[in-house]
Amino acid sequence: MKFTHDVIVIGGGAAGLTAAGGCALFGLKVALIEGNKMGGECLNNGCVPSKALITAAKRAQEAREEKRYGVQLAAPTVHWSGVHKHIHDAIAHIEPHDSKETFEEMGCEVILDRAMITGRQSVEVGGRTLTAPRIVIATGSEPFVPPIEGLDSTPYLTNENLFDLNEQPGHLVIIGGGVIGMEMAQSFRRLGSEVTVIEPGAPMGRDDRESVQVVIDTMTDEGVRFVKGKAQRVSGTAGNITVSTDSDETITGTHLLIAVGRKARVSGYGLEALDMELAKNGIKVDDRRRTSVKGIYAIGDCRDGPRLTHVSGYEGSNVALEIVTGLPTKVDWKALPWCTYTEPEVAQIGMTESDARKQFGDKITVVKEAFADNERAIAEDATKGHLKVVLKGKKVLGASIVGKNAGELLLPFTQTITGKSSTFALGSAIISYPTRSEISKAAAFAAWEPTVFGSLPKKYAAFVAKMRRTFN
Repeated sequence: MKFTHDVIVIGGGAAGLTAAGGCALFGLKVALIEGNKMGGECLNNGCVPSKALITAAKRAQEAREEKRYGVQLAAPTVHWSGVHKHIHDAIAHIEPHDSKETFEEMGCEVILDRAMITGRQSVEVGGRTLTAPRIVIATGSEPFVPPIEGLDSTPYLTNENLFDLNEQPGHLVIIGGGVIGMEMAQSFRRLGSEVTVIEPGAPMGRDDRESVQVVIDTMTDEGVRFVKGKAQRVSGTAGNITVSTDSDETITGTHLLIAVGRKARVSGYGLEALDMELAKNGIKVDDRRRTSVKGIYAIGDCRDGPRLTHVSGYEGSNVALEIVTGLPTKVDWKALPWCTYTEPEVAQIGMTESDARKQFGDKITVVKEAFADNERAIAEDATKGHLKVVLKGKKVLGASIVGKNAGELLLPFTQTITGKSSTFALGSAIISYPTRSEISKAAAFAAWEPTVFGSLPKKYAAFVAKMRRTFN
């Protein structure tokens, strides 16, 4: 069969861009198809706009704390038009990195249209039939909208339209206490909105509970209200929306944000006709991201598995390498990091303490260091939080961090979990003083302290001292 391309990539988000760009840079003939906006969810209504909003909110909070370190600031005045502009300026600044022109310069043929997979080696797009021995599906995900009574007739927001608001919410009611819900709750509260979070379970449920509690306490102190319960009914019109819960709470606000998770975007691409196997929330794939249809991969949010931008990039590069070299590349999640950008941040890599205890019971140990003992944190008056390292013997299973810039401290634990370094090496490292990263060295040293200063080393030190006294 004569193919039009070496590989066809469907989806121009983090996963698809990485896969397409990688293959093109190796000289393969690549078709990159995107039916909406280049850059996908992360650029247009995810990571970039949310972090821009968080930055504006932090600025307001800093000004709100009037007297600190002998410096007096004026109380903040928030202009929503300026916040809105900052968000969209950030998107516009990064947009060229993900543009059609950038990927055409790499060597991709970029097609902005809707794709339909018509066979395991063929795709219909814009009246054309493209063929390739390999197809990569990277169609992403979309907000999951739960079946709540009255929601279909009540105006609501998701992350897809939240950042286009032309007015600041007076009272933002958020259904869902996951990453999006918590980040947006704190940000809008800091900008001056009333905020209520409705969550039936534990907020940020996949994270270390002790770490999350530090964030919940902080947000509560800042005025965010948490309601434990499941939203059963919603009603109202723009500016006056009511949510009723199964815990007999009734909350009325001006705006409603649905933030209960995401679902894979898999409909309308011809997967049903291919009999492609689906899992609970997305396309079923193996460790190499291969689908049940030979020659077709699925990467990023559209497949069943973790939904993080850096995971999408990782899978995109893996699949590109496999397609280019013909050698298998498997994913490895044992050192998977993630971070929630509240203040303080919550960062996690590998297993949480509770996950490790479920699997290994009393065979694990936990080393905990508080930022209250870190001298840089003390100097900055940012001592809230801690670092927890979960070990089995001397092997690091995971690390949980809550504190200022917690996500920046994950890197060394990536190395220790994957075996590219060790806690002994980390505990022996020379680290610039004063830095917050010293807390990682302190935790690593604490893990080795019982061994280094145990009975056998003490006996050896006593023997050496005795020899010196005898022969010197």
